[in-house]
Amino acid sequence: MTLLQVDNVSKSFRGLRAVDDVSFTVEEGSILGIIGPNGAGKTTLFNCVAGALSPDTGSVRLGGADITGAPPHKVSQAGMARTFQLMKPFASMSVLENVAVAAMAHGSPRRAATDTAVDVVERVGLGRWRDARSDGLPTAGLKRLELARALASRPRVLLLDEVLAGLVPAERTPVMELLETLRRDDGVTLVFVEHIMAAVMRLSDSVLVLEQGRVLTSGSPQEVTRDPRVIEAYLGEEPTDAGS
Repeated sequence: MTLLQVDNVSKSFRGLRAVDDVSFTVEEGSILGIIGPNGAGKTTLFNCVAGALSPDTGSVRLGGADITGAPPHKVSQAGMARTFQLMKPFASMSVLENVAVAAMAHGSPRRAATDTAVDVVERVGLGRWRDARSDGLPTAGLKRLELARALASRPRVLLLDEVLAGLVPAERTPVMELLETLRRDDGVTLVFVEHIMAAVMRLSDSVLVLEQGRVLTSGSPQEVTRDPRVIEAYLGEEPTDAGS
């Protein structure tokens, strides 16, 4: 079943078209990877889908409901959450408090939000830091906290904006395993922007390639990485293994 449907979405800034007539669908329980060179429009597209920006044209539907241009809290209530490249937790709060606040923002009462936070913090591997201030976490911990805050709303669709950026290879594998678990055990549908091709190849059921705001091509990871246009525009080399 199609869970997320994006049709002909465009967004311009002062005459520059950052996203140009982009369409794609995501099946429930699947993982879509979005790749493209810097400036291809990936984050702007995420912002249009998640409600941070209202598209100039086109539509976004989640579970059949039209959420085009809806504010982020309405999009969250509809069942979509996202992470951000720039992580900005409440520095003076503990890890647990940060996640509980995210759950309360979704409408959970305080006690239920705390229960949710305890569960999610353990789930993402931050249990040993649950009472530590978030400003003391290393980059890998902050990435997991950003993921935990998104998961606190119990989303049906999770948008991940470069969740592996800044991590060394040894730190990437546990995060990829966690994402696979979320899809397999929780049924969360994932859409992720990523530059690390090993992760794209490992995680994605399908891949969407953007270039200058437009869809260059889409298909399976194997099809996309063999496409001469993708190699010329973005890859420049063969994809490496998951540990690289």
